[in-house]
Amino acid sequence: MNIEEFRAWCLSFEGASEKMPFAKASSEYDRNLLVFEVAEKWFCFVNIDAFDFCNIKCDPDRIVELQAQHEGVTPGYHMNKKHWISVHFDKDVPDETIKELVRQSYGLVVTSLPKKKRETL
Repeated sequence: MNIEEFRAWCLSFEGASEKMPFAKASSEYDRNLLVFEVAEKWFCFVNIDAFDFCNIKCDPDRIVELQAQHEGVTPGYHMNKKHWISVHFDKDVPDETIKELVRQSYGLVVTSLPKKKRETL
């Protein structure tokens, strides 16, 4: 999977949009973070130049299991480690598993939205 395929997958979800909110960050790495969101709530982000890993929301009950199964699943970079994981593209996590984890992340965010916002999707 490459950045364009990954981007297309993230944007394929109902109401998903993208932005690059860290233009003024001191780190070049952080300036190149592309954030995917639904109803202004993040469900995934990735560095568009390095394309080394993505950060996604995850059910806290699955995090330990995923980390035990995959070397490429680590605590979320710069995020709440209870709810976010980093999934490394160059490790042992298959592309289909990454896609499924992104889909689940999107679902977690949508489920947490107020009913009115969910109904607009």
